[in-house]
Amino acid sequence: MQPQKKLNIYFTAGIPNLEDTTEIMKTIQNSGADYMEIGMPYSDPVADGEVIQKAHEIALKNGMTIVKLFEQLKTVKDVIKIPVVLMGYINPVLSFGFENFCKECADSGVSGLIIPDLPPIEFEKNYSEILKKYNLNFTFLVTPETSEKRIKYLDELSSGFLYAVSSSSTTGNENKEVKNEDYLTHLSELDLKNPVFIGFGIKDKTDFENVTEKAEGGIIGTAFVKILLGTEDWKQKGRDFIHSIKN
Repeated sequence: MQPQKKLNIYFTAGIPNLEDTTEIMKTIQNSGADYMEIGMPYSDPVADGEVIQKAHEIALKNGMTIVKLFEQLKTVKDVIKIPVVLMGYINPVLSFGFENFCKECADSGVSGLIIPDLPPIEFEKNYSEILKKYNLNFTFLVTPETSEKRIKYLDELSSGFLYAVSSSSTTGNENKEVKNEDYLTHLSELDLKNPVFIGFGIKDKTDFENVTEKAEGGIIGTAFVKILLGTEDWKQKGRDFIHSIKN
C-alpha cells in the first residue's frame, strides 16, 4: 500500500480578521491536513503572488505583528498536534532578534521555519546552531532551475522537508504548468535526505495528486487564502476544500 501523501496548508496570519488565526489553525487540523504553514505578514513579500500579497497587506492593516502571532500560537499550542511551520522574510525576524525569535517559536509550539530570502551560506555561518539549540527545523526551497549539486546541498542543510517550487514564478501563478514532469522525476531519483513537498500553483485534488505521484507531499496556499478572503463562511468552505483534497 502506498504511503499517504502529506497535505500542507498555508495561510497568512491575521486574516480575514486579526483574531481569526487560531480558529483557522483548528479548522486546518480538524479537516485532516498533515501540516500547516503560517505566513508572517511583511510589507514587501516579493516571493508571493497577488492574492498572498493582498493577504499580507490586510493582515498588517489589521494589526498583525510577530509579537501578536506568538501570543496567539501560545493559546493553542496544546491543542494543535500537527507540525506548525512559520514562513516569512528575514528582515522582521532579525528586527525581532534571531535567537529571541527561535526561543519564542519553541515556546509557542512551532516546529520549523521557512525563510526564502535567507542565503544558505548565512544560514550555515550564523543561524544553524541557534535553530538546533531550540530544536527547530529549517526548510530551503529548490526550483526547476536549481542544479543537482545545489539541490543536494540545500537538502543537506534542510530538516523537516525540502520545499520544491513547481515553477520559477511567484506563488499562485496559474499560468505555469503545475506538474513539471522531468523536474519531479529528477527530484524523486536523487536519494534526498528529506521528504519533498511540492508547492506553488496547486489548487485542487487533481493538481495535488499529480504532483504527489513523485513527491511525499503538496503545499496549498493561494487557493486556501482565497477562501479566507472571499467569504464570511470561510470555516465551512475551508473545511470542505481540505476534505476535497484529502478524501
